[in-house]
Amino acid sequence: MVQLNKEGQKLSKTGVSSNFIRTIIEQDIKSDKHNGRVLTRFPPEPNGYLHIGHAKSICLNFTVAAENGGLCNLRFDDTNPEKESQEFVDSIKQNIKWLGFQWNGEVRYSSNYFGHLYELALQLIKNNKAFVCSLSAEQSRDYRGTLTEPGQNSPDRGRSLEENHALFTRMRNGEFADGEYTLRAKIDMNSPNINMRDPILYRIRHVSHHQTGNEWCIYPTYDYTHCISDAIENVTHSLCTLEFEDHRPLYEWILGSLELVSLQAISDLGESELTRSLPKQTEFSKLKLNYTMMGKRNLKVMVEDGVVAGWDDPRMPTLSGMRRRGYTAASIRNFCESVGVSRSESVVDVSMLEHAVREDLDRNSPRVMCVLNPIKVTIKNIEQGEVEELSLLNHPKDESMGRRNVPFTRELYIDRSDFEETPPEGFKRLALGKEVRLRGAYVVKCEEIIKGNEGEIQELICVADKDTLGKRPEGRKVKGVIHWVSLVYGQPITVRLYDRLFTVENPESKDIEDYKHVLNLESLEVIENCIIEPSALNDSESCRFQFEREGYFILDEIDSSDGGVVYNRTITLRDSRA
Repeated sequence: MVQLNKEGQKLSKTGVSSNFIRTIIEQDIKSDKHNGRVLTRFPPEPNGYLHIGHAKSICLNFTVAAENGGLCNLRFDDTNPEKESQEFVDSIKQNIKWLGFQWNGEVRYSSNYFGHLYELALQLIKNNKAFVCSLSAEQSRDYRGTLTEPGQNSPDRGRSLEENHALFTRMRNGEFADGEYTLRAKIDMNSPNINMRDPILYRIRHVSHHQTGNEWCIYPTYDYTHCISDAIENVTHSLCTLEFEDHRPLYEWILGSLELVSLQAISDLGESELTRSLPKQTEFSKLKLNYTMMGKRNLKVMVEDGVVAGWDDPRMPTLSGMRRRGYTAASIRNFCESVGVSRSESVVDVSMLEHAVREDLDRNSPRVMCVLNPIKVTIKNIEQGEVEELSLLNHPKDESMGRRNVPFTRELYIDRSDFEETPPEGFKRLALGKEVRLRGAYVVKCEEIIKGNEGEIQELICVADKDTLGKRPEGRKVKGVIHWVSLVYGQPITVRLYDRLFTVENPESKDIEDYKHVLNLESLEVIENCIIEPSALNDSESCRFQFEREGYFILDEIDSSDGGVVYNRTITLRDSRA
């Protein structure tokens, strides 16, 4: 019997939603392709921080491997040292671990294979499948042709094997300037697929590499490197996003043009598996979110322009930013699973991600009270210096989270928005002559308002009904419940309220000349001198809370210090836009 989820999607044997990639792997295992092995890889370029789009690929590659008793490699595609750095390498490793995944063995780098890639390039030259070209970048574009017109052969395409070998060796030895020569595959300049029109395999770049230093001055292209790295590592399923679909024929041409024995001799499995099949590239659609800029180049521009405070700014769609904002790894994994995997390009509503975050935080976040905009309340029938320790549940739906003591004193703070001198119809909070319940404490009634010289409200004088602790008042119904914090024991903190960074659904649209024109100028609000109950700062086990009636917040460990405590709002309690 086929098992379906609530959306009617077929479930895999593990109980998660099935998809075409899971089906492919299941069929490959049944047919004993790759000798029943499953080995995937996640191959990020270390030229920026991972974002939520990468999370989909990470979850897919690691999960489908684990579901089938396989493994997943982490391999950095580090063939462009001008844009890469160790900072990006470190952040990528940290975020993969934070998401809950562990790669197979040691971290791998494409640069680990530079020696092998060079020798294989010499093999292509020897077999008349590659040549050294002297066309400039501009000339190469002219010779390449267009989508409707074929290209032209390079004047250098007919070089002799000996001359190509000698020139490529001299390129390796650093005898030429950047851009003076390239190594190109010899395929077909008339191909309808532009990627097959004698693509570049190597470029000259006299630049230091973050892994290999100054050992190399020629660097292989992604298309040449990626497929060979997959083959060397014995990857079985090379999962890529749809933009690489037109590159698949080149992936297969390069592997098909190399001597299989050469690949087997340098592979992880060695020569014992001579009959193994080569890796297969399969494409799936990217994750796209509305109101979100996803292009890594664009994110880099925002960082460099100072629009955000860095790659880990909590408004950024980077995993580091989301982590700092308080998004949980579990919520991101659940979101990626709910989005599913297909070959159809679509844009996902960011509210789906926000729903996954709320769902996880509601279930797992202890509650505390924090007043963001304090106004003083004095309860006149409580003695000065009297302290009553109230025991409140840390989570109203989960008693296993325990209880906390909250000090109740004569002087308190409530939020200024919870009092109206002239309340509108239906107002259920505090007003002059009206009653409201303080969360977990007493029903109080406001009897007097104290104002300053400018007419601003400075203090509310109230009286508590001491017979209402843990029970309803007799003979009347009090509907409103508000949060509060002791003036004496409450602790000052700074709170950051975050919102979406853009005001339009597609900030990367070609119609937008400057992304700064569609920035949400209210994406960050900083509120100082908020007051939080002391139990939050004394809790050594949790830095993540629901501030009752305000939203979900997390301690910003980077900006919090002995001089002050900063909490970032992860998300509101409800989607006010819904």
